[in-house]
Amino acid sequence: MGTQSELGDFLRSRRARLRPEDVGLPPHGTRRRVPGLRREELALLAGVSVTHYTRLEQGQSTNASEAVLDAIARALRLSEDECAHLRDLARPSRPRRPQAARPEHARTNLRNLINAMADVPAVVLDRRNDVLAWNPLGHALLAGHIDPESPDSPSQRPNLTRMLFLDAHTRELYTEWEEEARTALAALRLTAGRHPDDRALAELIGQLAMKSTEFAALWSRHPVRGCTSGAKRFHHPLVGPMELGFESMQLSDPSGQRVLAYSAEPGSPSEAALRLLATATRSTNPVTPRTTARTTP
Repeated sequence: MGTQSELGDFLRSRRARLRPEDVGLPPHGTRRRVPGLRREELALLAGVSVTHYTRLEQGQSTNASEAVLDAIARALRLSEDECAHLRDLARPSRPRRPQAARPEHARTNLRNLINAMADVPAVVLDRRNDVLAWNPLGHALLAGHIDPESPDSPSQRPNLTRMLFLDAHTRELYTEWEEEARTALAALRLTAGRHPDDRALAELIGQLAMKSTEFAALWSRHPVRGCTSGAKRFHHPLVGPMELGFESMQLSDPSGQRVLAYSAEPGSPSEAALRLLATATRSTNPVTPRTTARTTP
């Protein structure tokens, strides 16, 4: 992932979504070759020279000041996440010497913690969305068709984003798959901007772009948005429809790992379904999921 190329693509995508009348400029009388604001118009709004902005968009400037980036962000009406992404791309950290990636593992205390949460689906993820650990209910909710021991082997670990786009079972699991896909990809784009030297992350993105036309189309639009809490709608093969809230809790250490946990509204049908799933998970003879998808990501 070339940071400067990513920066140019990102800026062009954000110019393209704005019209002159959206930002208080008079509409241009002649027909435009491309949608959105022209570089000259964006530079005028930001109060920077056209030359300076053009060099930035073309990847020829790597020392843009905070003031310039702030002005461009305001002119483009960027969200907070998009502003952070702009800074990540415009002022990348110094490249580090490539090193062989060491397999990550969830700490024993973290494993014990999520396993103690018997009635809460919980998963430990790294920044690439590789599953490092899950408790039985987390496994049953998200990937009951996959070997529950797979997170313990780095070469076999499921990746939630890969599953979302390439695994038939996971596609059927989410009632609003398109929204889930957009959200996951926008968060992945934010992570990629923060870690341009992560070879494994770049390989994941390349694999998804090659194998999923939907991923490739969404990626080309440059969505950027963090996602730390909200609600997801599931249609689980064992217990049917559920709407669950989720919280993604980042660890305070530099690992980039986080705990993803789900809950249901007390007294709701979703809570009853989640309890039923927990009971089936603890049972010695759980009901076999009614699904034909058996693809392991």
